[in-house]
Amino acid sequence: MTVYKFYLRDAIKGDILLGVLPERRKNPQRITDESIINWGRKYFGKHGKSEDIFFIKTVLEERGKRYPNLPPP
Repeated sequence: MTVYKFYLRDAIKGDILLGVLPERRKNPQRITDESIINWGRKYFGKHGKSEDIFFIKTVLEERGKRYPNLPPP
């Protein structure tokens, strides 16, 4: 699963994690850096100036791979 971790760049405290949003769009043509940052600003923009918000794309492992000893559902 692809998620985006949004951070606030702060000169004194360093980078502060604001939150994580999962990617759910099926059409990859709609996924652009601009659309992702606009989505983050919508949810986390109230924490500071929107130009200080940035994201890091992360891929999380599937649930079954994290717990290999669990039986399948």
